[in-house]
Amino acid sequence: MVGANGDAWVEGPGGERYWGRFGAAGLLALSPDAEILLQHRAVWSHFGGTWGLPGGARHEGESAVDAAVREAREEAGVPPEALAVRFTSVLDLGYWSYTTVVADALVRFEPVVSDPESIELRWVPLDEVGGMPLHPRFSESWPRLAEQLRPRGIPADG
Repeated sequence: MVGANGDAWVEGPGGERYWGRFGAAGLLALSPDAEILLQHRAVWSHFGGTWGLPGGARHEGESAVDAAVREAREEAGVPPEALAVRFTSVLDLGYWSYTTVVADALVRFEPVVSDPESIELRWVPLDEVGGMPLHPRFSESWPRLAEQLRPRGIPADG
């Protein structure tokens, strides 16, 4: 059972702030054409103006997969039935965690900006993602995630 809404800041021991009382999760959707669905974050948001994944705060008792899919549906119109989850990747700081839920988009759907957190949504070719102004935490995790998404036998530079 899902409990309380998780929309609130968590403060780390050094004063850093993270969104989501119960952690957060985001959806990394990979299209059949090897594109990643990215969200251009509203300027007023945390690290606004950067590109990242649709996602947000988990509710109390909500799984990371359920949270990522819910947030992606709310923020980008992602149809849950069009997704096949591959794996998750967790950043766990002890007092807060972020889970990247990696899923194949079984069809290339048209994302829809459906809330004020997004300036734009765009399918970006896998090899172009790293050249975009990414949310700092997503930028840190992108090389490892990209390697896991790359078809076997294809080097990272092409």
